[in-house]
This record gives sequence, structure tokens and C-alpha cells, in this order.
Amino acid sequence: MTSYIDVPTKTLVTPTNKTFAYREIGVSSEVPVIGLIHLSGNLDNWDPTVIDGLAQEHHLILPDYQGVGGSGGKAASTIQGMAEEIREFIHALGFKQIDLFGFSMGGFVAQEVINQEPTLIRRALLTGTGPRGGQGIRNVTKISDKSLAKAIFTFTDVKTYLFFTRTSNGKHEAAKFLKRIKTRQTNRDRSIGWPAYRTQLKAINQWGSEHPIDFSKLEIPVLVANGDHDAMVPTKPNSYDLAKAFPNSKLVIYPDAGHAGVFQFSADFVKQANQFLK
Repeated sequence: MTSYIDVPTKTLVTPTNKTFAYREIGVSSEVPVIGLIHLSGNLDNWDPTVIDGLAQEHHLILPDYQGVGGSGGKAASTIQGMAEEIREFIHALGFKQIDLFGFSMGGFVAQEVINQEPTLIRRALLTGTGPRGGQGIRNVTKISDKSLAKAIFTFTDVKTYLFFTRTSNGKHEAAKFLKRIKTRQTNRDRSIGWPAYRTQLKAINQWGSEHPIDFSKLEIPVLVANGDHDAMVPTKPNSYDLAKAFPNSKLVIYPDAGHAGVFQFSADFVKQANQFLK
């Protein structure tokens, strides 16, 4: 099977003339897995080890948000707006039901997709994320700005500080992850522009100030996974509260791991996610 680092970037124009860039990989399946990436992320920010592992058993479709990478339009000003755009993308592809894989802000967007159209979702993977109005989510802007300044000063990728612990193991895993996401050499996606990045930050800040979503009546199976020391979306209580919000959920917490725990423990996460999505 072709690796994620080699699959072509495709485009889709919806009936309302929204252009989405996306990549597609995996085996044939009636129910695809739609992947929703983190704050400022584009198609090259997915860990190819995780995507390739999931693609062995599933059909993955990974879009850019509007106003990001190869997609057209402007970045949505709310998490709910991003969810509406993703639903339009899914329906334009003609799918009646999907699985969702949301990481970080993508997990916020995934929750709003579930909230807006629960019958569209079969199963969901919510990783490195937390519930609407969760503790500390309003601080993402402050944490991101502080880490970005530090990254610029130290000539280091900001994900080193935001996604991993500062232990020797965490630093080692950060270096391995950054190497993996830079493996693709040709036809890389465009980096997010500064205005779209600030728009996403404001959307997260607003979402973190709103009331939690009531998922208590939904039977959708949900796998919640995170590292035990998430600096962006504090693991305690957010990962635990998110798992409790869904009646049919499983919680996985990885040791000495941060926001990107599912990428740090890619082999275990792929195994658990593949089994869960069956």
C-alpha cells in the first residue's frame, strides 16, 4: 500500500462552491474515517506512522479546513462553523455515515459534528482533546503564544513544547515525531497563514468559554485517548470528563506523554484504534 507521505492531494468543490483539499488512503470501506487535524495544522501535520497503520484496515479521508493549506475560503470564526463546513465536505463526498478521528482542535470540531448531526457518526476517536467549556481550554491562546515565542528564540519547532513532555524521553520522542512529519518531500501542503491561525485561536477561546455539550443520550462508541501530561488541554480533568460525557466510551491515557500521546505511542494507539473501529 502507498504510504501517506506519497499519496496525492485531491480537491473537492461542494455545491456551495467551497473548495477542500484532502488526502485519501486505505482499504475499501463503506464507512470511511474522516480525520480532523489540530490548531494551525495542515495535511502534512498528520503522523504518517499512525495514518499508515490505520490505513491497513480502514479508509481514511483527511481534509484541510477552509482557509487552510490547499483549501479555499476563509477560516471559520467558530468551532461550530468549522464543523458545519466539515459536514458539507462529507455530504459532498456522498457518505451517509462515517467514523471520526479528531486530534486536539480537531477533537473540538468532531464533537460539534456529533452534536450537529449524530446520525452521521458511527464511531469516534477523540484524542488530545477535551469537552466544550473544559478546564484550561481558554488558555490555549496564551500557552500557544508563549510557546511560539520560546520556539522562535530557540530555533525549535513549537510542537516540541506543545505536544510532548520536557523529560528526556519526551524530548527524544518529539525529535522522532518531527522527523516523521517532515518525511514527505514533494507536493507538501501550504502552511497556515497568520490571519487564519489567529482566527482559529479566537474560535478555541470562545469554545472554551461555552457550556458543555450534553452527549448523555447518545450511544455512539467513543475512544478518548491522551497523554498523562497534556499542557494544551489538561488531561485532568478534561480527558476524564470527555470520556464520562459519552455513555459508551473507553479512555486510554499514555504515561510520560503530552498532547500528542497518540503519536508518541503510535503502535499501541493504532492497534487500539483499529480494534475499536471494527
